[in-house]
Amino acid sequence: MSDLNKSGRTAAQVSMLPVYILSLATFIIFFQGFMVAPLLPMLSEQFGTTVRHVSFIEPAYLLGYGLFTLVYAPLSDRVGRFRIVAFCLVMFSLFTLLTAFVNGINQMIFLRLLTGIGAAGIAPTTISWISDTYPYEKRGHALGIFFGNMAGGTAFGSSAGALITSVIGWQWLFVGVASIGLVIFALILIQQKNIFGKKETVVKTRDNILLSFLSILSTGRARRTYFYVLFNGMFHGGIFAWLAYFFYKNYGLNEFQIGLALLGYGIPGLFLGPLLGKLADRYGRNKIIPLGLFLGAVTVLLLSQNFSLAASCVLVAFLSFGFDLSHPLFAAIVTTFSSKKGAATGLFAFFLFSGYGLGSLGLSLIVNIGLESSFQLFGAGLLVAAVCSIFVFRKEK
Repeated sequence: MSDLNKSGRTAAQVSMLPVYILSLATFIIFFQGFMVAPLLPMLSEQFGTTVRHVSFIEPAYLLGYGLFTLVYAPLSDRVGRFRIVAFCLVMFSLFTLLTAFVNGINQMIFLRLLTGIGAAGIAPTTISWISDTYPYEKRGHALGIFFGNMAGGTAFGSSAGALITSVIGWQWLFVGVASIGLVIFALILIQQKNIFGKKETVVKTRDNILLSFLSILSTGRARRTYFYVLFNGMFHGGIFAWLAYFFYKNYGLNEFQIGLALLGYGIPGLFLGPLLGKLADRYGRNKIIPLGLFLGAVTVLLLSQNFSLAASCVLVAFLSFGFDLSHPLFAAIVTTFSSKKGAATGLFAFFLFSGYGLGSLGLSLIVNIGLESSFQLFGAGLLVAAVCSIFVFRKEK
């Protein structure tokens, strides 16, 4: 791969500051996406319905997000990365604000669906922009920063969201997040030239997007990688959606305490994401991916044993660490599948967020067998996938 990116700068000259700025949008998207999980018991009481009914606000958001990544990411190849990021941030902020004024759980589920659809272009477009800007030997570092913000948004969404709600109420939480989204939009607008360049390059093509997807998926390497993106997303999405209820049921925690218990989720990625990306660039993704999958599986199997509260909180942090050792590495591999980065990363985001949504939905549908049994089923499935990944990714660098 060439040592020059599309801006004509060498790998050594490329600054990581634009990654931090653009990744703020992903941070707030994931903050909003996961801040509702700890609120399920409280929302079920407020709206007079079951926790299971309320739990559908998660798959509604995630499935809407996952489906529309297939639209936004390839579109960003044609109209430019900035336009997609700007549009999605505004739509995200608008629908998040409207959610604060719902009168029933079904209205919230519908608005969560619209919020997911509106926000769907930000993460995959940012990954495409990273692949445009950073050569492969630096891409792990950049993607580590990006996924660190994703993990940080997840961590602080699930913890600070519950803490803030216990003080000011869930409605003002949504208002505040919408306001922050608009502030980030203003910051990116001000820094547009520094991030995207004075004149952003777009691809003028009439190629059918569906054919681009089929071309990418025609290779076994791509199909295997996307399968793992989907499966690992299902695992983490399903488990995380029910972690708040896990602490509520087994330890009797309230919203504030649940927020503290979930604080560890995302912290490893927030602080170690760039370092993990550098390690992957240096030592190879074939060594780290199986470790991340194995760690996630074992963590959930241990969680299902209902150890002490302190032990469970530590296990939540290790669960997040398992994600950080797998998904950023998948993203780096995906950027090598095609010169049409938007199509490749659009498929990545589609399978990731569809996995989140399907995992959340799937666990909601089987939870009647018992939460711990559901966790064990998910953990056993990922454990098998971890063993297989040793052979699937053995040739990746």
